Amino acid sequence: MSRTPADLVLTGGPVLTLDAARTRATTVAVTGDRITAVGHDEVHDLIGPRTEVVDLAGRLLVPGFQDAHVHPVSAGLEMAQCDLTETRTADDTLAAVRAYADARPDREWITGGGWSMEAFEGGSPTRQLLDRIVPDRPVYLPNRDHHGAWANSRALELAGIDRHTPDPADGRIERDASGEPTGLLQEGAMELVARLTPRSTPADRRAALLRAQAHLHSYGITAWQDAIVGKFGSMDDPADTYLAADDDGSLTARVVGALWWDRERGAEQIPELVERRAKFSRGNFRATSVKIMQDGVAETGTAALLGPYLDACGCATANTGTSFVEPEALKGYVTELDALGFQAHFHALGDRAVREALDAVAAARAANGRTDTRPHLAHLQIVHPDDIARFRELGATANIQPLWAAHEPQMDELTIPFLGPERAAQQYPFAALLRSGATVAAGSDWPVSSPDPMFGIHTAVNRVAPDEGGPVFFPEQRISLTAAFAAYTAGTAYVNHLDDTGSIRPGALADLAVLDRDPYAAPADEIALTRVEQTFVGGRRVHGEGA
Repeated sequence: MSRTPADLVLTGGPVLTLDAARTRATTVAVTGDRITAVGHDEVHDLIGPRTEVVDLAGRLLVPGFQDAHVHPVSAGLEMAQCDLTETRTADDTLAAVRAYADARPDREWITGGGWSMEAFEGGSPTRQLLDRIVPDRPVYLPNRDHHGAWANSRALELAGIDRHTPDPADGRIERDASGEPTGLLQEGAMELVARLTPRSTPADRRAALLRAQAHLHSYGITAWQDAIVGKFGSMDDPADTYLAADDDGSLTARVVGALWWDRERGAEQIPELVERRAKFSRGNFRATSVKIMQDGVAETGTAALLGPYLDACGCATANTGTSFVEPEALKGYVTELDALGFQAHFHALGDRAVREALDAVAAARAANGRTDTRPHLAHLQIVHPDDIARFRELGATANIQPLWAAHEPQMDELTIPFLGPERAAQQYPFAALLRSGATVAAGSDWPVSSPDPMFGIHTAVNRVAPDEGGPVFFPEQRISLTAAFAAYTAGTAYVNHLDDTGSIRPGALADLAVLDRDPYAAPADEIALTRVEQTFVGGRRVHGEGA
């Protein structure tokens, strides 16, 4: 151990290293941006006259959390618009829209989003509800999962949407019994209105990124993968925003960008992706992944399933969901991307989409060998048992969003009845994936759900959402506290190719989070009470007193 005094020593509390060689310690020393010692009292020898000493006082020190699938810039923009993420009832949602619109009489469009489907009967609010509170200006509000949007009559009129408008190939215009549009637009149909909404300015996106970054640092998050870097629907391309922030030093997180795969195009876009990777990879931002959205979401019937959805009576329908990219073509695209060194980042929610994504990875492995591109599949709501072992066999990481693995109205009222008991029991198979030997990473999909890793860890361990009672959601898929911590740290570090992070060991980057307690010392149902008091990136405090 070097005897040069450290710049920072954290001592006096348990240290969860997530390093196989030493799983627990009490003291960590940092010099510059690296961890220089991990141990116990012997590390105190590195305390010099200028060393900052943080007394953990029994609080747990963990590697900095990393989010494997998140949308910070769009989340930051929504925080400054009509933010409906905290509303839970129809009345609350409409009151929030009214208050926002009334306070901004000069705003041409009312935009924002984050409303919950379960707040409305059948998960389907109507344009007439919005018309009553904002009759004279267009309103466009994506829902919480951002796979559907709610528009008023004025917005539909401006978009030219009426009873005669055909559904786009990759989406659906919801209609009432008489054939008139209800105001709900699913998947690709969202673009019919989204393309008319005002675009954010570079200053808007810059403020949104910094707002989101501060929010994420407050949860101990030191790195993430931005799951859409490109223009998609009402989301503007954040690539220039990241580079500008990196250039002036304000991007303190380590970020991988997943370049958006335009599902309306084919292999002809790959040279453009190569150019964008070269242009948008420097400093703390690297656009080295490609995001392929293979299907939609179960609650709107657009997640791609191996068998049909059920109707309200439990009978099979003709709908099996949507594969946005033709599966055989997908194999070719992923093989070419893999050969060029791109990581494939799939949105794969239904069991058919999961299988199609794994088949594409298998094709790439067969053509290119076992490259170090580290493909990962996000969401994994339904995984057929036959596909569990394929993650380990193919070296495909399971990218989980643990907060979704719980009973709540959207699950119980809008999803399980239309899947049936057999498929419902195949949802979010975290424990099965771990037992199979798969690498597991974790993320939030914020602003779809809270970015707080401790909320996700709580749910992964308990299979009950924070602040919720009721039955456990398929208890056989609960995982240990350490496995959940590992998914949010070492697992996502692996996905992000940030191999110098994700664990606390000498030589690693000093990306660290100080919790306000030791969750190992409390009951599992109290995990979500844990807060983050300090966050460090490369030894620099980015959250907490003195940041």
